[in-house]
Amino acid sequence: MSLKKALTRETITPELKGATKDAVIGELVDMLVAAGKIKDRVAALRAVLERERKMSTGMQNGIAIPHGKTDTQEGLVTALGIKREGLDFDSLDGQPARIFVMTLSPENRTGPHIQFLAEISRQLNDPGIRERLLAAATADEILNILAE
Repeated sequence: MSLKKALTRETITPELKGATKDAVIGELVDMLVAAGKIKDRVAALRAVLERERKMSTGMQNGIAIPHGKTDTQEGLVTALGIKREGLDFDSLDGQPARIFVMTLSPENRTGPHIQFLAEISRQLNDPGIRERLLAAATADEILNILAE
């Protein structure tokens, strides 16, 4: 599943409000709940937070990819949020995270999850795409950038 197929206008926000790692993860989970992509908010939030506590999903270049697996989820779902001023996410490079892509997938299926993480990494490895995402003002603009 590609990033541009997994995301919808309802699962993207160009203005995350959370001021902590847990708050941002909660905000992304809530977007997926509101979009009807997650039925069990408690299980979803627990899965992502437990994974995050094992090892930070803060990568490099201002990117964080919080994710989790739960048997309450039928298929892979994802949300994307931007926090322009950045947030300490215990990233590998020590820099604040600004682009957040959260995924939640079924406990018993690894293929789609791994393929999706590879696709995210490939796209967000491009500094031009990262800059354009950070400059985007709407969910539609973000979708258009990822669809190119």
